[in-house]
Amino acid sequence: MPNGPRRATLATVAASAGVSVATVSKVLNGRSDVAPATRSLVESLLRQHDYVAPALAPRRGEGPGTDTVEVQFDADINAYSNEIIQGLVDTGAELGVGVVVGIRRGAARSGSWARDLVAAGRRALIAVTSQLTGGQLTALSRARLPLVVIDPLNLPRARVTSIGSTNFAGGLSATQHLLSLGHRRIAYIGGPATAACNQARLHGYRAAMEAEGAPVLPGYTSFGHFRYRDGLEYGAAVLDLPEPPTAIFVGCDEAALGVMEAARARGLRIPEDLSIVGFDDTQIARIASPPLTTVRQPLREMGGVALRTALRLAAGEPIDSHHVELATELIVRGSTAEVTCSRHA
Repeated sequence: MPNGPRRATLATVAASAGVSVATVSKVLNGRSDVAPATRSLVESLLRQHDYVAPALAPRRGEGPGTDTVEVQFDADINAYSNEIIQGLVDTGAELGVGVVVGIRRGAARSGSWARDLVAAGRRALIAVTSQLTGGQLTALSRARLPLVVIDPLNLPRARVTSIGSTNFAGGLSATQHLLSLGHRRIAYIGGPATAACNQARLHGYRAAMEAEGAPVLPGYTSFGHFRYRDGLEYGAAVLDLPEPPTAIFVGCDEAALGVMEAARARGLRIPEDLSIVGFDDTQIARIASPPLTTVRQPLREMGGVALRTALRLAAGEPIDSHHVELATELIVRGSTAEVTCSRHA
C-alpha cells in the first residue's frame, strides 16, 4: 500500500492530553487507576489521532504459522462464501497462515475498526463483496493494513487491490448458450444494480442479445441482492408478464434456485418449459433438481490468489496488477434445453 501519514505515538497523544505517557498506556491497557475524566479525554484523543498500537514482535521460535489474515463478509455466509473460505483456508494451510472469518454488519467506525484489526495482530484484510467507504479506506491506509477485495461492490479508488473473474465473458457465454438452443425471449435477474460484477454480467447478456438481434423486452431485467428470495420474487414477476421468457439467465446460483421454485409454483417444468442458467458453480448448482447449468466462477482459486496477494502487500513486495480477473467457464447441466414450439409462440 502507499505510504500513509506517520502514525501517532503515545507521546503524541500524551502531549495533546497534557498527561504522561504512562497514563496513556494505562488507559490503553484498561487499568482502573485513571480518573474517569482523564480516561474519557485520552480515549477521545486516541480516536482523534487514529492511534494504532504497534504490532508485537514474534516470540523466539515463532514462525510464519503465527501470522493471521482476516476475511470479512458484509452478510451471512452462503454457498458462494463457503467456496471463497475453502480457497482461503486451503491456501492458508499451505502457507502456514491463519485465516480468521468475520462478518461486518453495517458501516463500521472507520478508525476504531482498522485499529482493532491491527491490535488483534492481523497482517492484512480481505473483504468479500463489500462496499467500502472512503473513510474506511483512509483508516486502513493510516493503520498500514493491506487490503484486498474479492468481487467488490464498488471501487472508490483506482489503487484498491481487487480479485474478480471475467464476468462480462461469463454473461456473454451464458446468454449465447441459451440463444444457441433457440431461445429469444431471455430475461436477466442480477444482483445490486451498481455492483461492478453485476454490471459486467448484464453487459455480457446485452451484448449477446444485440449480436443475435434478439430484443430485451420491457420487464426482462431486474436486480436484487444475489439471494434465493430475490430469485423467487423477481422470477415470479417476470414469469407473470403477458409475454414471459422461455429462458432466464440469473446472476448467481442461489437466486437461480429461487427462480426454479417460482417456475414450479406456476406449473412450469425445467427445462421443458423454462431454461435457467446460473452463475458461480457452487455446490448447490450440482445438487439442484435438475442440476443447474451455470457459469463457473473459480471462487476457491480467487480466495487463494487474494490471500497470496495480501501477504505480498504485507511484506512490502510489489504486485503485478491491482486488479486480477480469473477465467470463467460455462458448465452445461440439466436445467437448459432447446426451446419448444409451445413456449416459443
